[in-house]
Amino acid sequence: MAERFDPYAQLQALERERVTYIVVGALGRVLHGSTELTDGLDIVPSTREENLRRLGLALDDLNARRPDGRPPQLERDLVGRGVLELQTDAGELKIVPEPAGTRGYDDLRRRAELQPLGQGLRPSVASVDDHARMLAALGREHDREPLLTIQRLIELEYEIGRGISRGIEL
Repeated sequence: MAERFDPYAQLQALERERVTYIVVGALGRVLHGSTELTDGLDIVPSTREENLRRLGLALDDLNARRPDGRPPQLERDLVGRGVLELQTDAGELKIVPEPAGTRGYDDLRRRAELQPLGQGLRPSVASVDDHARMLAALGREHDREPLLTIQRLIELEYEIGRGISRGIEL
């Protein structure tokens, strides 16, 4: 049975253990203004050894388990795998070491933005440009509408930026 999605609980567990990560996927796009619906959190963690240890602690706190019901073993589960899909007590959590069209955490962190969500949470979220890049690289038909939406958000940000630079009040 799927658990109720609670992104605050998931993000709080990651923050408690001081995990270094970037939010991507549908929730990342929603935080930028997309109207998509999502029932899970996708993150790109730093794959440094100490960070993976802290991520493991956060996953323990969330009672994370693989589709076969066993707890994850990050060192083994992330090797050669595109996405590690987990179920937690707070809903679905996907760990994506290297999203399509990127070189992973170090690539995405350059343009990631801190997003204040309330409850003391300010996760790092991939930029709208990087979200567009990831969706385009996937090339899946069902990503077409989200890609069009994120491209429109990029255009709006550009237009707002042009208005501000010209001294125009919006």
